[in-house]
Order: sequence, then C-alpha cells, then structure tokens
Amino acid sequence: MGIGLKERLKRGLERSRAALNEIFYMGGEVDEEFWDDLADTLVLGDMGAEAALEVSDSVRDCAAREGLRTPQQIRRVLAQRIAELFPVPERDPFEDLPSCVLFVGINGAGKTTTVGKLAGVAQSEGHRVLIGGADTFRAAAIEQLQVWSDRAGVEMITRDRGADPASVCYDVLEEAEKRSSDLVLIDTAGRLHTSPELMRELAKVVSVTRKRATMPVSVVLVIDATTGQNGLSQAKEFNEALDIDGLVVTKLDGTAKGGIAVAIAHQLNLPIYRIGVGESIEDLQTFDALAFSEALVGEGA
Repeated sequence: MGIGLKERLKRGLERSRAALNEIFYMGGEVDEEFWDDLADTLVLGDMGAEAALEVSDSVRDCAAREGLRTPQQIRRVLAQRIAELFPVPERDPFEDLPSCVLFVGINGAGKTTTVGKLAGVAQSEGHRVLIGGADTFRAAAIEQLQVWSDRAGVEMITRDRGADPASVCYDVLEEAEKRSSDLVLIDTAGRLHTSPELMRELAKVVSVTRKRATMPVSVVLVIDATTGQNGLSQAKEFNEALDIDGLVVTKLDGTAKGGIAVAIAHQLNLPIYRIGVGESIEDLQTFDALAFSEALVGEGA
C-alpha cells in the first residue's frame, strides 16, 4: 500500500483512533487498570464484547509471555491481533475476473457511489466494465447511477422505473455476454432489513442473477459504518436472506467507532473487500487487514 493510501487511511480513521490514543499516551505502567481500560475502549468503539475481550485477552497473554511493558510495545501486538480477526477472502470479485457483483444494502449506505467508483477504477485499468441499474423503485436512483457511469465512461443498462429488477439483471447479463464484459456491477434498490417481503424480492433478484450468469457472481453488502451496532443487525439479516459473499464498509471517516468493521467481519465470518475512508475515488480502498488495524490503533504512525 503506497504512502498516499496509508495517509488517507490514517486520516479516515482519525476519530476512531482518538479514544485508544488516550490510553496509550497516558504513559505510566501497564497495570490492571490499563487492561480494563483497553477492553472497555474496544467495546465502546463498537467492536463488540466478544471480539474486544478475545483481542484484549490475547494481547495480555502475549505481553506476559514476551515481557512487554510499554504501551507502545502493546500497541504493536494489538494491531496484529485485531488484523487476525478478519477473514481472508478466497477471491477479490473486483480483480479476479470475469466477475459479476450484486450490491445490496439499505438506502443511503453508499451502494450507488461505490458502484461508480469501482467502475471508474476498473475502466481506467483497461477492463471491459458494464453497470446494471436494477434499482427501479427510487425516483432518482437511475439518474444518480447514470451520472456515475458517465463520469467513469462506462455503459449502463437499465429499464424504466417500476420494471421488475430481476428481469433487469437478466438483461444486463445477456448484454454483458454479447459485449464480452469482464466486470459487471449491478446496483439494487435499498432494502430495509426489517421487511421480509422486500428481502424475499431481493432474494429473487439474487437467484435469477446467479442462475443466468456464466461468470462467478458475488453478492456484496454495503454497510455504512456510521450506523454502528445497527449495521451489525443489518448484516445479520441480509446474510440470512441472501447468503452474502463479502462486504464493502463505507463512511469510516464519519464515525469514531471504526470497530464496527471488526464486529461484522468477525461475527459473520465475512471478508471485507473494500473500505471507504473519504469522498474521493482514492478513498475507496482495497481492504488490508493489517494496514486497517495499524491505522485504527495508531501503530506505525
């Protein structure tokens, strides 16, 4: 990861890092109070009690075994232990091509923006990209996606508002075959995870896409990090209904609780493919577990 990307990552996770910095910069002894504060801070950062205790116990064991006495030594081990909680993806659906990716999630999570940014990157790398607009419910959805596809210089296939989204996906894949596209990115309508009827409809979209595609299909859940623990319950519902392949976590720069990325990935055993740490295209980064964990705890700063 280049220095520019690392700096962006550190800047994006600044608010999440602030609470941990208080513990590490207080100096003094690594005593019982230090370990209690560490566990509490990890929990309050939305990492979840299970992951937070697993990490703090593991770091404490390592400190005892290796005679680590300074907060700085412990910070290094903490970053390593957090990184180990993240599942390693078997493949990257945005780089291991050909590939079709269906983006799902609630309204406002950043699906359309993510599709646009990823399309732009893939197009600039010389790939044959096709965007599918299967959000035929929201009035401005197609227009918004069109703006991104124009910006990326990528063709978009969609249908009129109110069209059946599953049939849109079918048409997109048919067109992708004709064009020999190697990356197909399909934006779906925002779904409330609390609505069984809407989730069933989305499950149909996923099923049709998986049956029609002649390339590997990945269902990727886009989660807004600022939703905190609610993001975890969203992820559980979507995963139960759709059998999610992995995650994109957006808006990490807008929260002081970046630990939510750890909680979701760890509890659901889902890989994170990309993270958003700012507004620009460069701020949507390929997820690197160790770089993320170091930026989260301030190691290597």
